[in-house]
Amino acid sequence: MTEAQTDSEFPFDTYLLVVAHPDDTEFSSGGTVAKLAQHGKRVVLIQVTSGNRGTSDRTVRPQDIAAVREAEQQEAARRLGIAEVVFLRYPDGEVPADLKLRGDITRMIRTHRPDVVLTHDAFRPYALHPDHRNVGITTTDAVYPCARDPWAYPEQLDEGLETWKVAEIWYFGPEHPDRYVDITESFEAKIDALKAHVSQVGEGETLAERMGDRAREIAENQPFEMAEAFKVIQLRR
Repeated sequence: MTEAQTDSEFPFDTYLLVVAHPDDTEFSSGGTVAKLAQHGKRVVLIQVTSGNRGTSDRTVRPQDIAAVREAEQQEAARRLGIAEVVFLRYPDGEVPADLKLRGDITRMIRTHRPDVVLTHDAFRPYALHPDHRNVGITTTDAVYPCARDPWAYPEQLDEGLETWKVAEIWYFGPEHPDRYVDITESFEAKIDALKAHVSQVGEGETLAERMGDRAREIAENQPFEMAEAFKVIQLRR
């Protein structure tokens, strides 16, 4: 891909992911994130929970699995080329769609000043996981209107965090996508990052096959072999 083609596909410089659990980034957008990083874009990951319920083993304490999953996420982020990971450490399975979380995400937007925010599609019919729904809807509310509104969380402005207008929201896992990213060349990086989540995928013997089938399914009718798909909302005026 030429530099001009990259600028056409990814015209912005800074991309902020806001996700519920460790591995949500890699499963939903790992190929896209790897591609962004490969082309010099800055990617920051806001990890709302540390996945402290991410085990069926009753002998493992939640704080211990959270520590494991944070380390796995840091390694996965390194493999993808993510510039920074921030852990908000909300309890897994108990993420509220409330003003506190909205304020925390607003703070992250004002701090990192992204052009594009990627998050869960909370508007998809039958999106069953409450953490995914609540992170998606609260991130949406933080992007618009809070991060751009000086009267939303004005104490942040007093700290020097100025308002910020995000240009686009990209929802992953949408019912009706309208942007397809070619991940044919970055698919291996996606799988490599997923394999960092050993507590969740084990050795990942069939991971590439399963994820490859899904990526090819998403890319059906596209002029490339493998894809990740998003619903894009344009905001900046």
